[in-house]
Amino acid sequence: MPWWQLTLFGIGCTIGTGFFLGSNIAIQKSGYLVLLVFLLAALATLFVYEALAQMTAHHPEKGSFRTYAKKAYGRWAGFSLGWVYWSAEMLILGSSLTAIGLFTQFWLPSIPLWLMAASYSALALLVVILGSQGINKAENLFAIVKIAAVMTFIIVAGIALFKGASGGMSVQRSALQWYGTGWLGAWKGLLYAFYAFSGIEVMGFMAMNLSNPKEAPLAGRMLLLVVTALYVFSIGLALLFIVKDRMTPDQSPMLLSLEAMGLPVLVHIMNGVFIISGFSILVASLYAVSTILVALSEDGDAPRRLADKKGKRQLPLYALGVNAIGLFMSIMLALAMLKHLFEHLTTAGGLVLLYTWLFILASYLKLFKPGAGGLVKSWLAILLIVTAVTGTLMEKTGRPGFWASLLIVILILLITRWMQHNWAHEESA
Repeated sequence: MPWWQLTLFGIGCTIGTGFFLGSNIAIQKSGYLVLLVFLLAALATLFVYEALAQMTAHHPEKGSFRTYAKKAYGRWAGFSLGWVYWSAEMLILGSSLTAIGLFTQFWLPSIPLWLMAASYSALALLVVILGSQGINKAENLFAIVKIAAVMTFIIVAGIALFKGASGGMSVQRSALQWYGTGWLGAWKGLLYAFYAFSGIEVMGFMAMNLSNPKEAPLAGRMLLLVVTALYVFSIGLALLFIVKDRMTPDQSPMLLSLEAMGLPVLVHIMNGVFIISGFSILVASLYAVSTILVALSEDGDAPRRLADKKGKRQLPLYALGVNAIGLFMSIMLALAMLKHLFEHLTTAGGLVLLYTWLFILASYLKLFKPGAGGLVKSWLAILLIVTAVTGTLMEKTGRPGFWASLLIVILILLITRWMQHNWAHEESA
């Protein structure tokens, strides 16, 4: 594929519920500093992607960052990183399910969130089973829809601001509300800005299909340029219309802004786009985590049966079954932790994903031994990622996600340690 197609695919995997709904958490915690927070997250994401892209350009591998970690640090690294990434994606799937359910409740508030999550889970599994071959093409189409939706919001908000459709004084009052949050708030909100860029690592799996693998860095730079511009302009405009006291974790800042502008028809259209966009991310992620399980199985890092493919379509039904169990657990969480479910899942999923990004950087530093420029970029990204991770400890609502993510990593490391004994026994035999 040409580099621009990889860029479009990356946009489809990146712009989703992490931005449409997750950005409201970053706004609530960071205030007007959210714009700087998103720029810092974009910069760190660029450095992570460049590290991955350079490894891909020199040695294209099907296993992407899993394979590079294995080359850099041994089998234990490939095993543990694969399962850490799978855990992150399962949490992100739960977060996406919750977000889609919340968007749907905008129209159907009486339907329980767990029931919506169950319905969307079943539908996503059905789409993967019946139409897996067209998922990549669909992601390209949805990428265009997402760009169009955010661009529409920017244009409409810009016109409303220029014409004073909401009233100049009300805009001024809305803007002033977001001052005074301070640097501590920016520290707390950094993780949720990173979360809006989740999916960038998926491009590593697709980059090996480039007609010229050395164009992988260009594809990532263009992706981040487009996505960052859309994020910053849309959030910056939203801050001028949102009333701070009306923001809650289950509402999109873009929808709240359109309501403040008095555009109910556009609110409903945009909500429909958010549901479709979120569902596209759900389907793509479900297909991706099934592929990851198959890759782990083929490498001997998961039960062999997970790699078995059944039926005319040669689908990994056992892997899909394992992921269906993960989705079922997300539904149970929706039933048990309704109030702060989205924030908890977003925090835990975002943190586990950032642990994966740290390993990508560590693999790059070990394999490439870059010069001064590469070292500065890598360590700056590591510093920003560590800052985002520690920021979740600064308030009560972030701590459950932090401890959940830490528990997942510790559990995987314990299993890895046990597996090392088995590998040593196999080699000695």
